Amino acid sequence: MIEAGYRLLKPLERWGTALENALLVLLLGAMILLATTQIVLRIGFDQGLIWADELLKILVLWVALIGSVATSRGRRHLRIDILSHYVPERFARVPVLIVDAFAALVCGLIAWHSARYVLLTIEFGDTVLVDVPAWAVQGVLPVAFALMAYRFALYCLKELLELLRRAPVETAP
Repeated sequence: MIEAGYRLLKPLERWGTALENALLVLLLGAMILLATTQIVLRIGFDQGLIWADELLKILVLWVALIGSVATSRGRRHLRIDILSHYVPERFARVPVLIVDAFAALVCGLIAWHSARYVLLTIEFGDTVLVDVPAWAVQGVLPVAFALMAYRFALYCLKELLELLRRAPVETAP
């Protein structure tokens, strides 16, 4: 049963990774193309695209959030690991467990409150880029932070299981 679950999760993980990477490449390419076009138009023709600066800000937000999700995927996010050098080897997983639990909690709270914010933008009918509903652009906030919270929670669970599995079994004398 567990093996079947792993076999199912592997392709999903590969597809998720490919989607994240493709989105990052596509968005970063669009940012570079749009920024270069804007520079050429301003310097060469003394004009510019009126909507380009706002779209660039939106693209920066999306690249930052999707990049954060991708970084959390490989556990390549910022990690200060000074404690593990001073605790016995048996307990070296405890600081990692605490950090992952804290990261899951913080990302979960941010996901919750950003979802509330997106709901407010829907209620007020906010728009960006002249006529695009703001929720369509800002919807990346709760999704990205929920994905990061989910990943950190899984890492936390994995560390807890490893810690419990490696705990010495005490036998009665």
